[in-house]
Amino acid sequence: MATTDTPPGDPASPNPRAAELTALADTHLEQVIAAMAGPDATPRDDQRAAVRALVVDRRRVLVVQATGWGKSAVYWAATSALRADGSGPTFVISPLLALMRDQIDAAGRAGLRAATINSANVDDWDATLEQLSRDELDVLLISPERLANPKFARQATAMLAKAGLIVIDEAHCISDWGFDFRPDYQRISRILTLQAQSGVPVLATTATANERVTTDVAAQLGAVGPDGEGAPGGQPTVVLRGTLARASLRLAVIDGLGPLERYAWVDRALGTLAGSGIVYVSTVAETERLTSYLRHRGHDVAPYSGQLDPAERARTEDALRANQVKAVVATSALGMGYDKPDLAFCVHLGSPDSPVAYYQQIGRAGRALDDAVVVLLPAETDERLWEWFATASIPKRDEVTAVLAALDDERAPMSVPALESATGLRRGRIEQLLRVVAVEGVVERVDGGWVSTGAGYTHDQAKWDEVREVRAREADIMRAYARGRGCLMMFLQQALDDPDPQPCGRCSVCTGELPEPGRHLDPADIEAARSFLRGADVVIEPRKRWPGGVDRKGAIVGCDIGRALVFADTPGWGEAVAQLSGRDGPLSDEIVDGMVKVLTRWRGSWAARPVAIVPMPSRRVPVRIHDLAERIGAVGKLPVIDALEVTGPPPPADTAAKPRVEHLLASLSVRPGVELPAGPVLLVDDTYRSGWTMTVAAALLREAGATAVMPLVVHQLP
Repeated sequence: MATTDTPPGDPASPNPRAAELTALADTHLEQVIAAMAGPDATPRDDQRAAVRALVVDRRRVLVVQATGWGKSAVYWAATSALRADGSGPTFVISPLLALMRDQIDAAGRAGLRAATINSANVDDWDATLEQLSRDELDVLLISPERLANPKFARQATAMLAKAGLIVIDEAHCISDWGFDFRPDYQRISRILTLQAQSGVPVLATTATANERVTTDVAAQLGAVGPDGEGAPGGQPTVVLRGTLARASLRLAVIDGLGPLERYAWVDRALGTLAGSGIVYVSTVAETERLTSYLRHRGHDVAPYSGQLDPAERARTEDALRANQVKAVVATSALGMGYDKPDLAFCVHLGSPDSPVAYYQQIGRAGRALDDAVVVLLPAETDERLWEWFATASIPKRDEVTAVLAALDDERAPMSVPALESATGLRRGRIEQLLRVVAVEGVVERVDGGWVSTGAGYTHDQAKWDEVREVRAREADIMRAYARGRGCLMMFLQQALDDPDPQPCGRCSVCTGELPEPGRHLDPADIEAARSFLRGADVVIEPRKRWPGGVDRKGAIVGCDIGRALVFADTPGWGEAVAQLSGRDGPLSDEIVDGMVKVLTRWRGSWAARPVAIVPMPSRRVPVRIHDLAERIGAVGKLPVIDALEVTGPPPPADTAAKPRVEHLLASLSVRPGVELPAGPVLLVDDTYRSGWTMTVAAALLREAGATAVMPLVVHQLP
């Protein structure tokens, strides 16, 4: 805890009203605690210290305490006291819609009038701002992305000048080390700097910060220098940090399970685990896949990811809160701030890439229970995903230079698609890059797109190298945790620099006991998972429009809806994915049989039966693709027509749509003299990622006489 000669909120404070304000802070804290936790509840010492520091001395305070400790009571009590003393409303910067909904309910229980401005309630913004201008709101919750909107940012600066308190929830997101989770969160420190001389108190809260992140966040809040100056009044940020141990959690790790075994484990566990909970997976596709399987096995579950529309997310959150579903199969989008005190279990299929992320997610469980089950089922793909997440969003010097050059050349706002065409970078990569460098003030979003501010960009390679090193170290920690090297709770405490780590006596390492079904899986359950997953159809949606800047314009006349045997790392087909990364040659009978079964299921929706098969020409694996086409053709009694040919070098990897399509149009063609029979054709390939190769080929085949082109591939890549 950061200290000064006079403890924060002490009646001997230089503030001449210290005694009066201390009494006010204590009274409102006791009232809020009673309203939120019951008449017999009493404030914790650090809750009292935090509220006093905010109300009496108008300090900047960072509270790092475990989930369920009562961090929200601090900011509602401080708000209540400050409003009673005549201060302006509290502004809460909150990262998730689910969290905002829960916070509004909690504020109401504390006797406060609260509203929110976020992407899901645009129609309410004017009315909310009007309420704010009439001083009819005690609390306004804002999503960090609103701060990236130029118009709103200008409004926010004026609004925050009238604030009585600024609250940053899930404050670890403003750390440099979390830059790629919510880049817009980092704008907060810049706004706070503008408010530094106003004396507005600031409260930051989080349950997931090690010492490195705590120091970083405290420095951003108070701009603390070696002499302890920089925060309002020359005082450093007050840091209140407690133990992160969670006595209600019974942690377990069950390693060594394969992908089908993990599905079988969750299937059995949902039949024995009490209450309702969350099953975390790493991808959006996996939420849908595992949900489908568990429903097939009779479980009442629902998927959840950031790709659901806000209304559906809210319905799913409410269904889980009301125990109307056994489990929600979720990505990390369901995490921070989701409030279900009786969440009874949390299961992870695959390890998060850091102990901070893992602790944050399991923190949803057991807040009002004596016993909650938390299980990690490590996956063989963990290492690959950790490496991807560690580097995917870090900006590269040459990419930033290319984007800034395009913006400078245009001298007018440019959309992301226009930047894609100008730079050759992928659209998703450009969006990530812009969000990260916008925090540095190098670019900004305006009406019509993005512009350069002219501030210039300095690429801090040392910083990004350090980020990579830190993430590698945190991956090492998760690797050791997954192997059960010591008490699991103490392991997490040490990883998060808990001041008092102790063995829990409850985890699977301490007791030697595993939750049911443990390691004893019924082979029939594993086979049931394999059979279901191998029978699930992978639908390939066709590209709709040509990218801007190529010779072809508008709507694409090419591929129809297609099918794939495998999507990404679907459990049950690991052998297929492994074969595709090997040398050129025929695929196994098992894979060919699987492809035939795909066709058998698919034919019920055909408008007309295919009349021929066209193999995609390949520079890399010509034997594999032609053999696959021949064997499928033999089963279906369809001719195989080598209608396409390719010349020149392959297109560059990881490039934008425009240069890729231009390269394909120049290198791919229909062989001279080829005649296609009238009717649909199957276009066969081994892999499918962006879809542009298949799209260009299909357009050429349609021009050569095919009435429809139906893609059929072994592996659709994400």
